[in-house]
Amino acid sequence: MTGFEVDTPLAQSVKILIAGGFGVGKTTMVGSISEITPLRTEEIITERSAGIDDLTGVEGKTTTTVGLDFGRITIDAGLVLYLFGTPGQDRFWFLWDELARGALGAVILADTRRLENSFAAIDFFERRGIGFTVGVNCFEGAPVYSPEEIRDALDLDEHVPILLCDARDRSSCKEVLTTLAEYLITRALA
Repeated sequence: MTGFEVDTPLAQSVKILIAGGFGVGKTTMVGSISEITPLRTEEIITERSAGIDDLTGVEGKTTTTVGLDFGRITIDAGLVLYLFGTPGQDRFWFLWDELARGALGAVILADTRRLENSFAAIDFFERRGIGFTVGVNCFEGAPVYSPEEIRDALDLDEHVPILLCDARDRSSCKEVLTTLAEYLITRALA
């Protein structure tokens, strides 16, 4: 032996995107579920973004992702999930094609205060045939709707899973990712 041989098999890796509009909680979700300190490419929102970034509904937001967020979850010795959070502003959407390359699926986070901001992400994944789950991040003071009301508002097929969630809560994020995994398996077997 030279010392470079590996006796244990390498873990399979799965790439999952956490996507959605500006300020829906993508960075928060990656941070709350990742087993490692997430890589973040956040910058402070300055006056230079005035007129470019719509802060309606998220006036208290002070930072924004300008590249990606990255986290990891080890399911077991044979499976690792790599989470890639996308930037939410339109001006950074050119990164989405590259981030989506090789992705098995996605979580689209939505905010009921700005539900219309979800359409672009839904269209992105539908056009590419990438399976997704919609996680409705329940912000304090935001209107509350049932998953069926949200399905109707977003004009989603009945097979697309929709869950109410809290991106700050690890167990809530785990439920969203578990639902995505189950959905992707069902799609693959169909």
